[in-house]
Amino acid sequence: MEFFKQTKTIGFMGKSKIAMIISIVLVLSSYGLLLTKGLNFGVDFAGGTIVQVQYTKAAPIDEMRKQLASNEMFKGASITEFGSPDEVIIRLKTSSKDISQDVGDVTRAALKGTGDFKIRRVDIVGPKVGNELREKGAMSLLLAMLGILIYVAFRFEWRFAVASIIALVHDVSIAMGALALTQIDVNLDVLAALLTILGYSLNDTIIVFDRIREGISDTKSSNLSEVIDESVTKTLSRTTLTSLTTFFVVLTLFMFGGEIIHSFGFTLLVGVVVGTYSSIFVASPILLWLGFDIKNYHGKLAEKAKRDAEKEKMRAEFEQGTI
Repeated sequence: MEFFKQTKTIGFMGKSKIAMIISIVLVLSSYGLLLTKGLNFGVDFAGGTIVQVQYTKAAPIDEMRKQLASNEMFKGASITEFGSPDEVIIRLKTSSKDISQDVGDVTRAALKGTGDFKIRRVDIVGPKVGNELREKGAMSLLLAMLGILIYVAFRFEWRFAVASIIALVHDVSIAMGALALTQIDVNLDVLAALLTILGYSLNDTIIVFDRIREGISDTKSSNLSEVIDESVTKTLSRTTLTSLTTFFVVLTLFMFGGEIIHSFGFTLLVGVVVGTYSSIFVASPILLWLGFDIKNYHGKLAEKAKRDAEKEKMRAEFEQGTI
């Protein structure tokens, strides 16, 4: 399906310098937010206790805060609405030190007299487990990028691999900057979203790179910028349709999926937009700046074709018994 009926090539590379300035500003701003505000690690990574309480009518949050303030266990607890006015989440930064103490029973006793309610769930994560999850989460991101680097270098060429990794770092950095700006809880759902962004952005980048490689193989021109513009223009319909479809699905999850997947949906929303942008305006221009040479690439293709022809000839002679 052709979303755009292109009659001429769009000059994407002519706008690459402006786009790169925007990207640098966004990435540096993201790092600045990470250094100043930091990520708001949820219970999964920081350790602590989550108690979900559901009332039969709108939860009296102010009254809950007053009652819980008198209990030492709930000192510094965060009480927020969870998806609907009748449900709230109580977050404690530290987990219960006394494992014989039922947090649900303590909460039930502390909230006695605030209305008719029930404890829907209690999640407890120790600080040590939280630290381990945080470390393994960071390691999973690094290993994913390393695997992508090896795969792209093997499938294409090292310049393509470097360009794709820079684009992925760009996408993840901006997504994490958005998390630091909004102070959304960073939990295992967000980690899953970041890994999903890597896959989505890489898929988009690989499709663009495939078309660029085809354009390089077929062209007689030595102007890489023109080849990239032609190749990206040809993928524009596919990229637009895929990105818009994904965006609206994720937007629906974000708006109507409830508080449980709110952080997941938000992270993916940022990732889809930034990933689509980076495939065109980050990954592709880097090929130019890394000095990719079309004539040299054609020479390598010719040598490879010659070697393949010689191997085929030797195989045919061997089958015929001449060698």
